[in-house]
Amino acid sequence: MSNSLGRHVLAEIYGCSFDILNDREKVETIMVNAALEAGAEVREVVFHKFSPQGVSGVVVISESHLAIHTWPELGYAAVDVFTCGDRVNPWDACNYVTEQFKAGHMTATEMKRGIVADPNEAVNL
Repeated sequence: MSNSLGRHVLAEIYGCSFDILNDREKVETIMVNAALEAGAEVREVVFHKFSPQGVSGVVVISESHLAIHTWPELGYAAVDVFTCGDRVNPWDACNYVTEQFKAGHMTATEMKRGIVADPNEAVNL
């Protein structure tokens, strides 16, 4: 039986509020709160506002990270939530962000990261 070190959700969030996606402080607050809502421990936060529009940022958590890049003119945000361990659910953070951005819809894919084989199991590389 194989286990993973972490879960990485790649979220495509559409139909979002222009005013929220173009506001660095609002995006930063929402992303930090998303980490907290998921039960993560926030370590570092870095966000940048682009000209004429758009925000990118990363919230480093003890369990890994949340990252975002926004296209306010398209009402679109690309969000990654990577969590290690079983304590933090990345979907909780994605759903929180989607709600806070007043999104029309969100599609997402989850990838298992760091697939680790049971030491008693043969591994084919």
